[in-house]
This record gives sequence, structure tokens and C-alpha cells, in this order.
Amino acid sequence: MFSAMQPFPKFTSISNLIKNGGIQNTTMFCCNKLIEFYFKTGAYNDARRMFDEMPHRNVFTWNTMIHGCIRAGKLADARSVFDCSPDKDSVTYNSMISGYAVNSCETHAVELFKEMRSRGVPVDDYTISTMLNVTAKLSDVEYGRQIHGTLIKMGNDVEGFKVSSLIDMYSKCGSFSDARHVFKHGEKRGVLLDMVTKNAMIASCCREGEIDIALDLFWRIPYLRDVVSWNTLISGCAQNGRPEISLRLFIQMVSNTTSDGIAWNKHTIAGILKACTDLKRLMQGKQVHAAALKKLELSSNQFLTSSIVNFYNKCGHLTSAEAVYRRIHEENLFATTSMIVGYLQNGMIEEAMSIFDSLSETNSAVWTAVFNGYLKSQRCQEVFDLFRDSANHDPMIRDVSVLITVICACAIQADLGVGKQIHGFMTRIGISTKDLKPGTAIVDMYAKCGKIGSAEEIFNRVISKDRVLYNAMIAGFAHNGQEMKSVLLFEEMVTKKNCAEPPDAATFIALLSACRHGGLVETGEKYFNDMLTKYGIAPELDHYSSMVDLLGRANQLDKALALMKTVPFELDSVIWGTLLSSCWTNGNTKLAVMTEEVLLKMDMQNSSRYVQLANTFASKGEWREVERVRRKMKGGYLTKKLAGCSWVQVENKINVFTSGDKFHSEAEAVYDTTESLNNQMIDYDLLKHEMIDYD
Repeated sequence: MFSAMQPFPKFTSISNLIKNGGIQNTTMFCCNKLIEFYFKTGAYNDARRMFDEMPHRNVFTWNTMIHGCIRAGKLADARSVFDCSPDKDSVTYNSMISGYAVNSCETHAVELFKEMRSRGVPVDDYTISTMLNVTAKLSDVEYGRQIHGTLIKMGNDVEGFKVSSLIDMYSKCGSFSDARHVFKHGEKRGVLLDMVTKNAMIASCCREGEIDIALDLFWRIPYLRDVVSWNTLISGCAQNGRPEISLRLFIQMVSNTTSDGIAWNKHTIAGILKACTDLKRLMQGKQVHAAALKKLELSSNQFLTSSIVNFYNKCGHLTSAEAVYRRIHEENLFATTSMIVGYLQNGMIEEAMSIFDSLSETNSAVWTAVFNGYLKSQRCQEVFDLFRDSANHDPMIRDVSVLITVICACAIQADLGVGKQIHGFMTRIGISTKDLKPGTAIVDMYAKCGKIGSAEEIFNRVISKDRVLYNAMIAGFAHNGQEMKSVLLFEEMVTKKNCAEPPDAATFIALLSACRHGGLVETGEKYFNDMLTKYGIAPELDHYSSMVDLLGRANQLDKALALMKTVPFELDSVIWGTLLSSCWTNGNTKLAVMTEEVLLKMDMQNSSRYVQLANTFASKGEWREVERVRRKMKGGYLTKKLAGCSWVQVENKINVFTSGDKFHSEAEAVYDTTESLNNQMIDYDLLKHEMIDYD
């Protein structure tokens, strides 16, 4: 009766009808239905009053009240009613556990499920389904396996919806092998593949980066494809570095040839915009934008509008990004963040900060965008100044991702003093360097500031190490003269299974850097060959450059040149410059001239190339050749060679010097000290030679 009624202007009129007749004479059924009706029509206080005035209650009364409190957002009230309930059944527990799950109180849900099991309250499908969702949010695969075990004991782990829930849980917990095992086990047990299960497995493959498996599954059983299937795969390909496939899938979807007439929606647009952004396909992205304008209400969709702003910014079309951004009426932090990044990437600092200053609130993404923009412009001092000005009044700046960007600025600037301060600040606000991301940033900072002992100490404290952390520590040892430690750490990484991820291209850049600094020719050659044969990593130009430098330092120039001839792509000025430096170091004038000619063809306006060639001839005493090169320099239109620049921090002040600079306030003292040190080095060198002769 009540469920069919329309809400009255005053809900108390119904209550008064019952009260006038005496609530004692009203059946419990009517009271329960009235409470349910009150909750459905939003009259929380009336429902609560009716519940409190009831002389007798049954389990349905308590369950209705708990469920209603949760729907009204009164989680604490729901728990209070739950605790007072004398007879709790499966529905009672399920309602409360579900309430915790929906309100992101996963730990409370786990505790209540444990209590439910200990009291022998029967667990049903709804309980298991809720707990699988809770486990997925917690990303706790071990606990997920326990829930899976409970499901197996119940004897119904192969039903379609449970298979899809298990796949989803394992996937979100990062255990693709478990997800795939559940899927295959279901197939063996004769579980009919349905749309939900198929989509869950495709999503799992995409999260794991197994795009080929996802594609194979997608094209199987064509009638089991819906808009979710298409969107999942389009987004998955875009997010896993396969934007071309994402674009082809979208074209097939909208062409109606293979998509079974399925219409695209806002989720499709979000996925394909990511692909267009990565590929920098401006025209195709514009077409997607136009289609979205015709079909969707973009002004109310913050995610899509921010994606469009980001697309235009990444494609270098700042005016279009501005046009879209200006049409946004409500404050959209995502779009604002993208716009700030766009301005900063184009060197428009004032415009970026103008938007930033106009925000009524910030978040960690906005702060990170601002700091990263400064970092890309090598404006580290602005990062420090902005951090100092805002650290005490904006709590968002204390977010770990924001602080990591500040630590990165310290690493770039090699500013140990500020780095230590930020490290101390992080410790005071409870950010532990035992955690992976902050630990990695601190390790990198200390290593680049020359405090390799501190870097190693932090590295050893990090509980769960990944490839990025190992790469930072290997590179740190390499750049601080501890090359053998780099090699030993790499061996530990690949043999002791301390790192769940295999080495990547960046690992070998750091490792080969250690080999060339330490003159470890044979070791470097071994690791270079292992890249492809053992680890399946194709060497890039940077790896070849490192090997050329390693061989060149060892005066194996013929070998270095032979290696360069095997490079499968076009050589750049960096690798030729590396070879030239080795020629100059080893006095190989003939090869130096040949190398320099190649470099001059690449960059005829670069005066440093001529200087290097002149120096090579000078080292051999071939002064006529030196004069010829200098005449060529004077006769050409060359780019002015930038003066060498150095800086040093003294008493929290950065002192900058350029080559030949005499404008510093203490220039005279600096030159006197430099001359004194130079004389001491000459004396030391003479003394060393005398000792050798004496021996």
C-alpha cells in the first residue's frame, strides 16, 4: 500500500493517523512498511522517530533501519542500530558490510565479515560479492585468495557472475596469473562464457598490459561484444602504448561493419582522445571533438572537457585549448591542471601562474603540474621559493607527489641543503622513505648531490623495491666513482629476485655508464650483448653511445667505429661527438679529422666542432692545420660558442661564474685562490715524478 503512494507534503500526517489510533494497536508489519516508506521519500527523521516509538521490533525492522540509515548517508547511525540489534542474520551483516564498502571503509568491512564468520552467520552470494569488491579496493591479493577459498568451500565458485567477480578482484589486486587461472578453470568446468565474464577478462588483460591476449579474446564469439567491450579495449590499447590499434578499433566501431551497430558514448571518446593525444593526431582529434559536441553535453562532463584541453595542449595547439577552457563555466581542476601544464610547456609562466592564483582551491595534481612546469624550464629556484611561500598555509602541498617534485628540483640543482630540509620536512609530517616513491626520489637526490652513503642507506631501508629504485641506485654508484657496486647491485637485482621487475633500457644505460667510468670494457661488452640475447631489450642510440665511449676510453677506436657501423638507425651528433672526444684523448688525428668532417656536415654553424678539430691538430703539433681550421672559422657564419658556466652554493647563496668572468664581487680573491691551487698541483705533479725517478 505505502510503496504505491506518492510522497505527502508533510509525512507526519501518516504518523498522526497511526498515533491517533494508538501505535500500540498498529501492526508491526505496518510500522515496518511505514519506516521503509519514510526512507524512500527522504524523511529520515520521521523514520527514526517511528523506529524509536515502536514497542516491539523484529529482525526486518532492524534491517530496514540499518539499510535506510546507510542510504541516507548516516553510517555512524547505521552502526549504532546494528550494534543494538538483538538478532542479526545474513541480511543484517550484508547491509552493514555493504554500507562500509560503498563508503570506502574497507577495513571496517573486513572486521565485520570476520565477526560474521566467527558467529556462524551464514555467508551467501551477496556477502561474497561484496567482499570481493572490498578486496579489490584494498588490492590485497592474499585476502582475496582467502575469500576465493570460502567460495570454493561453498561449492559454487564456477557460476558465471562469481567467475567475473573473481577475475575483476584478482586483476585489481595486480595478480593477472590468478585472474587468468580463474578464467581458464571456468572454461574447463563448462561455465558458459557470458558478456560480463568476457569483459572482466578483457579489462584484466588491459590492466596487465597483455593487449594481444585481450584482442584475441575480444574477437572471439562476436555476439558477446557490447559497448563496454569496445570501450575497454580502446582505452586499454591507448593506455598501454598501442594508440594505433586503439584508433583502428574506434574506426571499426563507428563504421558499423564489425561493431554490431553499437553506438559509441562518452567513455569511447575519453579512450580515443588518449590515443589521438599520444599520436599527436590533431585532425583526427578535432573530428572526435566535433562528434562529441554534436552528441554529448560536454559542459557537464569535467573529465571529457579536461581530456580535450589536454589533447590540444599536447598537440601544441594552445589557442584551441584556451578556447575550450574558456567555455568551462564551473571550476574544473583537471582542465585547469592541463591548461597550466600547456602554458608552462610553452614558456608562458605568467599566464600559468595567473590561472593558478585564481583557483579557490588546489589539489596535489595542480601543485605537481606547476612544479613540473618549472622543472622542465630548469627553473628550480622558483620551485623552492613557491614551496617555502606555500608550505605553511596550503595542506595540498604536503602531498607526497608534490614533495617528490621538489626533491627532483634538488636533484637537478644538486642542492644538498634544500634536499636535506625537504627530507626532514617529509619525515616530520609522517612520509616514510621506507615507502617506494618517496624513497626513490630521496635516493636519487642524495646520489646526484654526491652523498652516495646516504643514498645507499635510504635504498636499503625501502621495504619493497622496484626497477626504478634499482636504476636510481645503480646510476648513483656509477656517477660517484663506485662502479663495481653498480655491477654488484645489478647482479643482485636479477639473481636474488629482490626486484619483481626485470631490467629495462634505463637499467642498462646506468650499468653501461658505470662500465665506461670504471674502464670495465669486457664487463660492458658482456652486458651490452646480454641486453638483446638474455633480456630481449633492443639497444637504443644511447646504449651504442655508451659503448663507443667505453671502447674509445680504452683506445679501442677501430672497435668503436666498427660498432657504429652496426647501428640499425641513423647516427646523431652525440655518438659522433663521443667518438671525436676519444680520438682527441688518444691523439688519433686521422680518425678525428674524418669524424669532424661528418660532424661539420651535420652542424656547420657549431663553432665547438671547429675548436675540437683545432685542438686535435694542436695536440700533434700540426700548426698549419690548426691555422687552416681557424681561418675556416673566421670565414664562416658560426654560432657564437657559449661561455662555460659553473656555480657553487656558499652560505645558502648561489654564486654563478662564466668563463673569463671578472664581474663577481670577489673575483680577485677567486682568481688568486685558483692560481694558488694551480701552482700546488704543478708542484705535486713534479714531486710525484721525482719520486718515480728516484724509485
